[in-house]
Amino acid sequence: MARTMSAETMAIVKSTAPALQQHGLAITTRMYERLFVDPEIKALFNQAAQRSGEQPKRLADAILAFAKNVDKLDVLTSAIERIASRHVETHIKPAHYPAVADALLPAIKDVLGDAIDEQVLAAWGEAYWFLADVLIAREAALYAEAA
Repeated sequence: MARTMSAETMAIVKSTAPALQQHGLAITTRMYERLFVDPEIKALFNQAAQRSGEQPKRLADAILAFAKNVDKLDVLTSAIERIASRHVETHIKPAHYPAVADALLPAIKDVLGDAIDEQVLAAWGEAYWFLADVLIAREAALYAEAA
């Protein structure tokens, strides 16, 4: 069953948009540093896009768009479709999502430090897994279509 997001979580995530606007690239850069300690996961990513900063910027922009529109996800339908398609092209599987969560949430804390508390991190954890479920479901459909 797909997860849901509480109204409180949506409000908290939405309230973090200004911090993401300012620090999103630092957060995603740090997230990839954490994620790429696993060479198998690192191999799934285009390293040229990492070195150029293109991929961390794209992810920062996507996270910011999610935060701004967390209460109206229909605005993000085309972005979710692009991300899911790209994940299928690069062989991302549901088993990869926990590693991303384990890299992203600490990266938020690493970058924002004391400016972020456990309630905000918990809200982002709930929001991450909600969006992960949406992507996993869409990717499953795309994998099935391709089979």
